[in-house]
Amino acid sequence: MRALLTTTYESDFVSTEIEKPTPKEGEVLIKIHASGVNPIDNKIRIGVSPYASPVLPAILGTDLAGVVEAVGKNVTDFKVGDEVYGLAGGVLGLQGTLAEYTAVDADLLAVKPKNLSMKEAAAVPLVLLTAWEGLIDRAKVKKGDQVLVHAGAGGVGHMVVQLARIFGADVYATVSPQKAAIVESYGATPIDYKTAKVEDYVKQFTGGKGFDIIYDTVGGQSLDDSFAAIRHYGQIASCYAFGTHALATGSLRSASLHGVFVLHPMISGEGRKHHGDILKEAAKFIEEGKLNPLIDPRNFTLDTAMDAHKAVSDSSSVGKIVVDIV
Repeated sequence: MRALLTTTYESDFVSTEIEKPTPKEGEVLIKIHASGVNPIDNKIRIGVSPYASPVLPAILGTDLAGVVEAVGKNVTDFKVGDEVYGLAGGVLGLQGTLAEYTAVDADLLAVKPKNLSMKEAAAVPLVLLTAWEGLIDRAKVKKGDQVLVHAGAGGVGHMVVQLARIFGADVYATVSPQKAAIVESYGATPIDYKTAKVEDYVKQFTGGKGFDIIYDTVGGQSLDDSFAAIRHYGQIASCYAFGTHALATGSLRSASLHGVFVLHPMISGEGRKHHGDILKEAAKFIEEGKLNPLIDPRNFTLDTAMDAHKAVSDSSSVGKIVVDIV
């Protein structure tokens, strides 16, 4: 099979021919049709994510959509010919998805939503799972909650906004003026992150009490702002809490902070089936038209995968970047 190899950090991908893998017990062999590209993929490539980086040389790429071509022993949920999607590799010892085939733990996968193309489906897993873990598993969003999403038009953010709306929340999202229409189309109220002051939008939208749930996808000052914007006993989820922060502001509000590290099940083996179950549940929302991935319109292939990584890192993308393998 053809695959893209990363031999040294920050170098270009090397196109190579290697042996097609054989699925082990509990695995399925996937013919990959599309590979989603996330900021973490680029960070792994340039060597700034040591907690997730594989030993080089390695095949990178985390998300996939494709077709089951062979089934290993004791796999009962999938059969040859099934169209599937999942967050499936590209970290530590797991082969990534910038290749024509991969053998994947079946627990990480779900049947692809029928109304999505392979490209659309490959854009979903990492951002959807990250959103779901923070908003639903940890913060336990419910009808009537006032939810603030930082960077609501971003990869994880646009999933959080839509999930919060599905569960009946009143949703607000910090966003640039150029992307305000995106969050409005999902039913959220945009807040201009460049000009709005925390105390002002807390007063305007919550009467000064603070939001019930805040999902931070940015980190840094955004997370500090979350401590100041949460209500007493509120829930903050962050997929970017990697800095050093003073917790006093949030602690005085008795707020809970939930860190979300979506790669943990792949790296540790713990909770992999839960990821497959989330994707299965999300597929229902997608097929009902309630949840839609935002896709960058540009086309990339294995030949231009480096351009796809650059598009993720240079802030030029509007929506998820996907590499078409087929």
